[in-house]
Amino acid sequence: MPDVIDTLNTVLLDAAAQPWVPLALLLFCAVDGIFPPVPSESLVIGLAAVSAATGAPNVWLVLLAGAAGAALGDLTAYLIGRRVGTQRFRWLRRPRTAALLERTGRTLERRRALFLISGRFVPVVRVLINLTAGASGLPLRHYLPLNLTAAAVWSSFGVGVGLVGGTWMHDNPLLGLTLAIGLGVALGALVDRLVRHHAMEPEQEYAEEPAAG
Repeated sequence: MPDVIDTLNTVLLDAAAQPWVPLALLLFCAVDGIFPPVPSESLVIGLAAVSAATGAPNVWLVLLAGAAGAALGDLTAYLIGRRVGTQRFRWLRRPRTAALLERTGRTLERRRALFLISGRFVPVVRVLINLTAGASGLPLRHYLPLNLTAAAVWSSFGVGVGLVGGTWMHDNPLLGLTLAIGLGVALGALVDRLVRHHAMEPEQEYAEEPAAG
């Protein structure tokens, strides 16, 4: 068993040290902005953990590549929503998804910055948020600064978690990567619950306003 772990550590270190890794990370993060199954969070956290343990890849390149890819992917979803809308996609016309889109639109009106930044941490929700932002006509000059901020915060969070895991398990990069990803999943689940909670509040307030009037 120790031999297997040593072999996996060697393979992991050799792959992480390749010069194309930051570019691959950027592409994965960009695709994840419109196709959530791509594990961009795990890649950012994992590469940061390996960087903390071995020094390769450069952690600043991981941070920049993650942020640039996230911003590009989210911007793509925004542009799709702006030019195509949300009604042309069958899966977005399903009752539950349509209701979620409606709540998302209300939340964007009331808590635009909070929702765009925190929603970046929830894979499926972030796609809906950016599609809705584009479809609702949110001007690009208002959207872009929030998009860049959300991407920077998201990438910094992933790198931070990875650095913690990699530092704790400096002598075993594979174990550090596993620990960091587990911590990232747990924190991501917490953010997911908070985002969904805030997404519901505007609907309740919206329903109460006519009665109050």
